[in-house]
Amino acid sequence: MKFSIIITTHNRLPLLQRSIRTALEQTVPSEVIVVDDCSSDGTQDYVCSLCAQLQEKGDNRLIYHRNLENQGHSKSVNIGVDRATGDWVKLVDDDDYIAANCIGEMTHAIALRPQAAICSCQAVKVDEHEKELGRTKKVGPGKAFYIPQEDIHHGMLLEQVPFGTPVQVAFRRDAFLKSGGWDSSLDTNFDDIDSWIRIAQFGDAIFINQCLAYRTFWTGALNQRFSLEERLNTHIEMKQKIYQYVNEKYKAEIPHVDTIENYLKLHWALIALKDVKLYSAMKIAYPAICAPKAWHLLLKRFIQISQEQEQKKVSFEQEINSFSPIRKLVLIES
Repeated sequence: MKFSIIITTHNRLPLLQRSIRTALEQTVPSEVIVVDDCSSDGTQDYVCSLCAQLQEKGDNRLIYHRNLENQGHSKSVNIGVDRATGDWVKLVDDDDYIAANCIGEMTHAIALRPQAAICSCQAVKVDEHEKELGRTKKVGPGKAFYIPQEDIHHGMLLEQVPFGTPVQVAFRRDAFLKSGGWDSSLDTNFDDIDSWIRIAQFGDAIFINQCLAYRTFWTGALNQRFSLEERLNTHIEMKQKIYQYVNEKYKAEIPHVDTIENYLKLHWALIALKDVKLYSAMKIAYPAICAPKAWHLLLKRFIQISQEQEQKKVSFEQEINSFSPIRKLVLIES
């Protein structure tokens, strides 16, 4: 099994240097492809120089591609995957980076579940200065586990299967190509989630409950340029796509797509209220505010989040009270 790490970048050289360094420092050496979306900040000179230095040492892992004009994030991802030679692809945005054992742990988990098409891990959330802000939640039991293909979209629809952002996810290259790649019309607005939905048609999903990636939260994040209304509309579009892929065995028990749409409107209206955007909240909530089934879904989601937080607290207390440094890890069972 071979991995290709694809780093997409545009005018973020100081951050890109960190991403490249951590990709090259993997315990399992991997091909690293930098797709430069026509940067003007010295990125080309830096990466080409680094490629030459590595090649002098007989290391040909680093590959540089420069778009002749700015094409956007989604098209840059597609270009990178097209150039990749690995069986599996690990995406990294230039402001994110990965732990040294990221590819190694993913390789081990995939070897235990070769029919998988997509793999996700936990991430540490950091600020611009690499200060930890939190961690993404665990998904399911043990160190690693899998979800059969027929169950993935049902879990995604009910928000029980969160794959996460690109730095958390790896996928089989052939599944990506069959899925049609990233949709550039969604550039930086759910384009990753849209891809995970379609890749998940072609195999099982693996979740690794280890923080193998670092996700940067900062004011320059590209998705902040979209309004709440735009993000809501795309969120609804994603749920509609997931709905189409839900296995027939779940169709009788899942909420109607209209109920899910109203639930999302209530959810985003609450976000607007939190941001003190009263007009947007009122605009988003109507007429969903009159849909009792949507309120029921929202209440169930609140209860689920509350239970997860309580379980996290209990787990933390158990770790503190544990005297044994050795814990039994639950691995994937075939």
